[in-house]
Amino acid sequence: MIYLHTEDVDFTYPYPQKLEQWIASVADEEGKKLGEINIIFCSDDYLLEMNKKYLNHDYYTDVITFDYSDDNVISGDIFISIDRVEDNAKTFEQKLEDELNRVIVHGILHLVGYKDKTQEEQITMRQKEDYHLKKISEL
Repeated sequence: MIYLHTEDVDFTYPYPQKLEQWIASVADEEGKKLGEINIIFCSDDYLLEMNKKYLNHDYYTDVITFDYSDDNVISGDIFISIDRVEDNAKTFEQKLEDELNRVIVHGILHLVGYKDKTQEEQITMRQKEDYHLKKISEL
């Protein structure tokens, strides 16, 4: 149900089976079923063009989520800039894998229904990210 792709970058997620188990457990804990999710790793430039084209935003971002969820089944496309994740990992002094997993779960939480437009929503999103990030180390 989880499909990993790349666009204009050479990147391989190191633990795809663990990733699918983890995402399924996030969906389950949030009361959702797992549908088809595409995670597309790409460059800053690729994601910037998507940000401009689809969201009318002219700035770099680490993740854009397109939600195709239907009722209780989460589905969607999650585009992740590997360039941005690498820079953020350095900036926040995190391991690349940890920062990447944070961005992935951020996208999954959007599919579950969480938003991050307001400060209150951002706090809730960060708390959920932290909670679910602890779970991946248990798998």
